[in-house]
Amino acid sequence: MKKPLAVAVSSALLVAAGAPVAQGAAYQSCAPVKDPYAGTRYEGVDLSRIQALRVSCTTARRTARGAHRRALGLTPDESGVRSFTWSGWRVTGDLRGSSDQYVARKGTRRVRWRF
Repeated sequence: MKKPLAVAVSSALLVAAGAPVAQGAAYQSCAPVKDPYAGTRYEGVDLSRIQALRVSCTTARRTARGAHRRALGLTPDESGVRSFTWSGWRVTGDLRGSSDQYVARKGTRRVRWRF
């Protein structure tokens, strides 16, 4: 009886020792969307500091561009925050300060950008 118990305990210790340590995922920096509003009053202003978590940069840039285009058509509440959904993403924009900060969430995926 002692041998199966010893094997089970040693196996459990080996599995525990070999288990990877859970770490938080890191945001990936992506290229800005250059001049998305050419010919408007926002001409020359980029969507910058795009960061992606658990999505590709292509998806992050597409999300930032589409969600931000929708955000410009909405009125923020009196606190200076704009919240809406776009293509399944839950988007929040903080318009206080010298630049607008946005974050889009879809499950565990995140996209952040600045306008």
